Amino acid sequence: MQEDTLNLSVSQVFHKNGKKYAFVSFDGAGRHAEGRIPDCTLTVNEGFSSEEAAQLEQYMKKELSRLKKMAAGVNVLHAFMEK
Repeated sequence: MQEDTLNLSVSQVFHKNGKKYAFVSFDGAGRHAEGRIPDCTLTVNEGFSSEEAAQLEQYMKKELSRLKKMAAGVNVLHAFMEK
């Protein structure tokens, strides 16, 4: 990966057809990628090489437990009301 800072953000947990999922976004240096957990696959890739994209998917797999906890802690309504 290029030597730059990537910002990571995790969405709230969504429910569809009895399954839970969340989105993980990676942003930095004019590049953006978005993945879906627990699938750990990228759904959007703007500016990352195929090797970098594979590394981001590997990261999501390695950190899946932590990312799930982060998503479970997101409260959109609470965040909205604080602004």
